[in-house]
Amino acid sequence: MHLKLIAIAACAAVTFSNCATIVSKTSYPVGIDSDPVKAQVTITDRKGKEVFKGGTPATVHLKCGAGYFKRAIYTIVVEKEGFQKSTITLNANLNGWYFGNLLFGGVIGLLVVDPISGAMYRMKNKDVRTTLVPINETSMNEPQLKILDINKITPEMRANLVPLN
Repeated sequence: MHLKLIAIAACAAVTFSNCATIVSKTSYPVGIDSDPVKAQVTITDRKGKEVFKGGTPATVHLKCGAGYFKRAIYTIVVEKEGFQKSTITLNANLNGWYFGNLLFGGVIGLLVVDPISGAMYRMKNKDVRTTLVPINETSMNEPQLKILDINKITPEMRANLVPLN
């Protein structure tokens, strides 16, 4: 009986020593949508490697970890012809369950299992939505510099010229 209790305690210690790995996930589904829909989406990881390419709306499973003690960072580029492209950065955050290793004395989970599996991080934003701005709207609202040949401008434009000294 005594040996059986020791075996159960050992199994429990091993099981609870990697708290975030047991309670959480190592990847999360992230919904990506745009207005207007059917825009092109490209997702790259922190190393610049393309992990997804497709159209909106889409659901993509993204890993939370990017290596030993490295959180995942993704760059999401949404673009559509006639619209200004939108770039969004998505960061994995520290998972609160990771600190459960301290309560259960799980040094192995704290320093090895959760950091390697990526479970020490989580995706807080599970939905990414962007509104693409038409190129015509952006060009009307932003100041522009146009260089024109003085010999090819209209007389009305020539009348508004100001000499620079």
